[in-house]
Amino acid sequence: MGDAPPASALISAGADAPPNTDAALNTVTVLRDEWRFGGRFVEGSTAPEFDDDAFAVVTLPHCVADLSWHEWQPADWAGEWIYRRRFDRPAGAGRLFLDFAGVMSAATVTLNGHEFPKQLGGYLPVSYEITDLVRDRGNALAVLVDGSWLNVPPDGSPDGPAAVDYMQPAGIHRDVTLRLEPATFIADLFAKPLDVLSADRRVEVSCTIDSADPPVGDLALTVAVRLDGQPMADTTVDIQLVGSGRTVAAATLDRLPDVRLWDVDSPTLYDVVATLTLDGAPIHRQQRRIGFREARFERDGFYLNGRRLQLFGLNRHSIYPYVGMAMPARVQRKDAEILARDFNCNMVRCSHYPQTTEFLDACDELGLLVWEEPPGWQYVGDEEWQELLVRDVHDMIVRDRNHPSVVIWGVHANESAIYPELYTRTRNVAYELDGTRQTSGSLTSQSTEGWVQDVFAFDDYSHDAENALLKPPVPDVPYLVAEAVGALDGPHYYRWTDGQDILAKQAYLHAQVHDAALSDDRYSGLVAWCAFDYASQNGYTYKSMKTPGVADIFRVPKPGAAFYRSQVDPRRRPVLEPAFFWDFGPESPPHGPGPGALIGSNCDRVEAYVDGTHVDSARRDPARFPHLEHAPYFLDLTVDPSGHPELRLDGYLGGELVISRSMSADPTGDRLRLDLDDNALVSDGSDATRAVFRAVDAYGNQRPFQTGEVALSITGPAALIGDNPFSFADIPGVGAVWVRSLPGQTGVVTVTATHPVLGTASGQFHCGETQQ
Repeated sequence: MGDAPPASALISAGADAPPNTDAALNTVTVLRDEWRFGGRFVEGSTAPEFDDDAFAVVTLPHCVADLSWHEWQPADWAGEWIYRRRFDRPAGAGRLFLDFAGVMSAATVTLNGHEFPKQLGGYLPVSYEITDLVRDRGNALAVLVDGSWLNVPPDGSPDGPAAVDYMQPAGIHRDVTLRLEPATFIADLFAKPLDVLSADRRVEVSCTIDSADPPVGDLALTVAVRLDGQPMADTTVDIQLVGSGRTVAAATLDRLPDVRLWDVDSPTLYDVVATLTLDGAPIHRQQRRIGFREARFERDGFYLNGRRLQLFGLNRHSIYPYVGMAMPARVQRKDAEILARDFNCNMVRCSHYPQTTEFLDACDELGLLVWEEPPGWQYVGDEEWQELLVRDVHDMIVRDRNHPSVVIWGVHANESAIYPELYTRTRNVAYELDGTRQTSGSLTSQSTEGWVQDVFAFDDYSHDAENALLKPPVPDVPYLVAEAVGALDGPHYYRWTDGQDILAKQAYLHAQVHDAALSDDRYSGLVAWCAFDYASQNGYTYKSMKTPGVADIFRVPKPGAAFYRSQVDPRRRPVLEPAFFWDFGPESPPHGPGPGALIGSNCDRVEAYVDGTHVDSARRDPARFPHLEHAPYFLDLTVDPSGHPELRLDGYLGGELVISRSMSADPTGDRLRLDLDDNALVSDGSDATRAVFRAVDAYGNQRPFQTGEVALSITGPAALIGDNPFSFADIPGVGAVWVRSLPGQTGVVTVTATHPVLGTASGQFHCGETQQ
C-alpha cells in the first residue's frame, strides 16, 4: 500500500467520485432505470443471449427482498440473485469504465459474456474497465449478487447473521454508472489543506494520472482553488509519463490569502479543480470539494480550528424500512439534516461501515463532524478476512479523504479485541493515504495493552438501577465516548408500546451521560447510541428489530429525542418538547404524567397551566444535571382526568413569552396527520420522499396507542414504497412510507392516508425533470 496504492483500490475510489464539470472532457451516465431483476439466480442467466423478458423491471437502488419494516429474516436475501441490463456505448472516443458504488454483499459482474472476478464486500465502490468489451449497441450486463453469509467483513463468524448487530439485505443498493474517459485522465484527486490557521497555509494536491497510451506532446497539470466559482489560487506543474499505467503528480498551492474556515457553524466549502492539458489544451478535468479546517483530539478534549469543542452526537445506521440500505441520495441526506438541524448534533459516527457519499456530502454542507469506520462488528476472522479489512480501510480513506466533515478514521473493527499487528497495519494505511486525521476504533475495555491508535474510544454502558454513568477517562490519552445509553432499561428497548415512564426515561438517560461528559475536559465528548432504530437479530430484539434509537426506524422522534431537540440556542429556535403524552386512555397513567414529567426546553422558565389555571413552574435539577446548559425541566402534572383537561406550557426568555404549546386530552378531536419531507422530486425513477402519518390531538401532538390500519393511495407519477395498508398493531399511532418518482414522468403527486376512526389526510408534491 503506502506510496503506490493498488490500482484496483484507486479505481474503486474514482468510481464514487462526482462527475467532472466539463462535459467535453468526459461523460458520466447513471444507470438507474431499466434494470431487469430475475430474483433467484438461474443457470445461464448471465449469458448475453439469455431471455430476460419475464424479469421484473426495477430502478436502482434496489433490494432483492420484499421487506416490511420489521420481522426481517436473513434467509429472505441469502443466496444468489440476478440483475440484467442492456445499454449502448456512450457517444465519443475514449476509455469506458463501469462503476458500482455498492453491492451487498458480493457481486460477480459479467459483460457480453466476459466474467470479472467476484467482488467481496458491500459498502465500497469498485470499477471495471470495459473499453475492449463493449459494442456500440445492445451490450448485455449481468450482475450476480450474493447475499450469503460470507467470510467478508463484517460477516464471517461461525455464529451466522445473528453475530452482527445489524442486518444487511442484499441488492444493488447504490448507484451504477458508465464513465467515458480520455486515454489519459485524472483517476484520483486528493487535496490536503495544511497549516490552515497560519500565514503559511497551503493545499498539497496529489493527482493520480491513468494513461493507457501516453500522449505525444507537453503534458501539464493545472490545479486551482475556487470559492463560489471565483479563483483564489492556482499553479501548474509539468507531467512526465513513463509508459502506460499510473503516475502520481504532486502540486502545492501556497501563498493563499485569508480563507474562510470550515466550521460546525459556518461550513465553508472550496472547490479544487485539476485540469490535465496537452500542449496547452485541456484533455481532462477533475474536481473535489474541500474545507480549510484543523481538527485535533488532545488529552484535554477535541479542538476544531484551535478552539475546544465538546463533541455531542449520535451513532447512525443507514438501515431503512422496506428496502434495507437501498435508499436514494435525497433520503440519505435527510438523515444528516435530522441529526444536525433537529437533534442539534455536531458529530455523527457512521456505525459500523462506510456510508454513502451523499450522506457525507450533506455532512460537509451542514457542518456535521463525522467518524467513519470500515465494516465490522466484534469479530475478526482469518488471514483472508483480515486482508479484506485492510483493503476496506484503504478504499474508505481513498474514497472519502477530501470530505472536511470526516475528522477521525476508525481503523479498528467495531468492538473487536485488540490485534496489535493488524491494527498497526490499518493505522499506517491511514497515515500513508491521508496523514491529517487521527485514528481510533471503539473498545469495550479500558485496557491499553496492545492499543496502537491515536484516540481511545470507549463504548461506555455503565449504569446502576436508575442511572446511566460514565467511567473516568483513560489517563494520558485523547478520549472519546463512542457509545452510551443504548437500551439500559432492559428488554423493552424504548418501543412506542412501552409505558410513558420508560419512553421519558430515555431522554433522562441521554441527558445524564452528556452531562457527565461535560464534567471533565478529558472527555472529548460523547456519541450516544443511537439515532435511529434498526434491524437486527443480535441480542434482545423484538420482531427482528432493535429499538434504542431516539427516533424510530421511520426517523420519527420518540419522547427520548426531547433532550436532543432542546440543545440549541433559544435565540435561534426556542423549544418546548414534552417527553410525555397528554393522554388518559386505558394504557396511559390515570392521573397524567405525574410528579416527574420531563420537558426538553432551552427556555429560561416554563410555566404549566391546566384548563387555564396555573398548576406548576418547571424546575431544573442542578444536582442531577450540573453541567448541561439546557438541562431537562421537571413538572408535577398529577391531575384529575375528568372533563378531558387541556394542558398549556409557556416558555419564557427573560420576561418574554417566546413559545407556547397546548395539548388536548379529548380524543374526540383526534385526527390523522400526514407530512411530506419534500415538495418536489426529480422524475428519474429513484428520487424519493418520506410520508409520515400519525394520530394527533386537536393541537397536532402525537396521540399514543392508536390501533387500526391506515390505507394509502397515490395519484400521479409516483410509486409507494412500504406497507399498504399500514397496521398500527406494533407501532401504535405512527408510521411512514416513502414515495418514489417514476422514470421520465412528470406532474403533481397526491398522497392520501385514511384511517377508519381518524379520518383522511393528504399531501402533494411535484415530480419534474429537475429539482424545483
